[in-house]
Amino acid sequence: MPISRRSFLGAAAGLSTLSMPSLVRAEAQTTLRFIPVIDLAFVDPIFSTAQVSRNHGFMVYDTLYGMNAALDVSPQMVAGDAVSNDGKQWDLTLRNGLFWHDGEQVLARDCVASIKRWAGRDGFGAELMAATDELVAPDDRTIRFRLKRPFPLLRQALGKAAVQPAFMMPERLANQDAMKPLNEVIGSGPFRFMKDERVQGVRNVYARFEQYQPRQGGKDGGKPDWTAGPKVVHYDRVVWTTMPDAGTAAAALRTDEQDWQETTPHDLLPILKTEDDIAIRVLDPRGYTCMMRVNHLQPPFDNPAIRRALFGAIDQVAFMTAVAGSDPAYQYAPIGFFAPDTPMASDVGLDVFRGPRDMAKVQADLKAAGYNGEKVVLLVPANSAAQKPLGEVAADMLRRAGMNVAYTALDFAAVLQRQLKKEPVEQGGWSAAVGNWQGIDWLNPAANTNLRGEGAVAGWYKSEKMGALRAQWLAAPTLAEQQRICREIQALAFEEVPYYPIGQYKQPTAYRKSITGILDGTAVFWNVRPA
Repeated sequence: MPISRRSFLGAAAGLSTLSMPSLVRAEAQTTLRFIPVIDLAFVDPIFSTAQVSRNHGFMVYDTLYGMNAALDVSPQMVAGDAVSNDGKQWDLTLRNGLFWHDGEQVLARDCVASIKRWAGRDGFGAELMAATDELVAPDDRTIRFRLKRPFPLLRQALGKAAVQPAFMMPERLANQDAMKPLNEVIGSGPFRFMKDERVQGVRNVYARFEQYQPRQGGKDGGKPDWTAGPKVVHYDRVVWTTMPDAGTAAAALRTDEQDWQETTPHDLLPILKTEDDIAIRVLDPRGYTCMMRVNHLQPPFDNPAIRRALFGAIDQVAFMTAVAGSDPAYQYAPIGFFAPDTPMASDVGLDVFRGPRDMAKVQADLKAAGYNGEKVVLLVPANSAAQKPLGEVAADMLRRAGMNVAYTALDFAAVLQRQLKKEPVEQGGWSAAVGNWQGIDWLNPAANTNLRGEGAVAGWYKSEKMGALRAQWLAAPTLAEQQRICREIQALAFEEVPYYPIGQYKQPTAYRKSITGILDGTAVFWNVRPA
């Protein structure tokens, strides 16, 4: 979203006239003021695949295992685990001192119910449960998996930081339908959600959970590292303030009205870099992987030949330049169906993105494939500083390819709701939608929900071939074999087109130097403290 320097500086001046330095300084010692990338539409991070819901989840919930910035997993809620019966039985033992925010003790049966609810929404969880013969709690501290076959990635599944993480919640909540969002928020994490202070679209508030006992000892036990290690909280309160206008948000950071802006637009970096009191850095080198998903149930994208023909129109550099500017340090193209520079990524099929775009040829190819002027309803999150530019490039690309585009700008929450509709466009359905995911969400075929081919997520891509390859990947004994299978998966994805990869960008975060301790990875709020 282009923002002029004049509007940015004007917003800063306006905020400065309203500031009260003595009150701000006093509050800053007890309250961390944060600007999330977008409003928190859903407070249930199992139901929602939104990154903002995941970040909210890590504040109020906890996971059995944690993940560090190197993507290694280690015990978090569990004291440890024991594997027996040739890898077909796992006993996970909860550590002492775990309590829910309502004061009740965390029990193994809560976790069993939580795992089952999570697996009903998450692809990696579904794979784990498909390999599970029985999941029980033989006592209050033991979670037991009896497996049909070995599942060596069990820790990785339960400890992943990508959406949706395996968050634990009380049994009475976890027993509710995973296909319907929860409105009650009770976790065992380091912060309590202050529901009475929530103003949707404006503010969400979290308070330190006094009974939370950070993990100590063991691997990563003494060192905080992303979602692994001890989660030590230094602020009594964290206030998320939604600011749809990124220029206003950056100005609030500059005038000390806010402490931390989760995602800072690239075109404002030159201004903020001149501020001695503001630090700028990229927390996750895997960045954001972007996509244009299409509806496989309705014309025109129910036709795989049309989906393939459109590849010739995709200009990943144009998409990434619209979001991240022309600085090559912040963008990467071409990319495939796995995050660049991660173990499963390859160059299979990427030549389709190289070279100039020939729109006349694309128009001819689309016509030959059967496109006959059907309306293409393109959903664009208008209140997202990153996704709106993606939508503008997509609309222009589709029109130049000869498609009949209906550009549909909605707020982010409305896009999420609209994408769940399977009806034709004449009945309120949709055809295509832009979106961004963090690179960690595209690490492998089990975790990348959009690539699984089960027809279970928006777009409704279904493929028995993809499911068979994923099963082979899960059973692969070596990294080399996993990588070989992922090359086959990527080749199949270019044939079946579950969605279009449209590039990767690296997203800077900006914060005042009055705070310190921000960890690499995604935005987490333990270890952050006054400088």
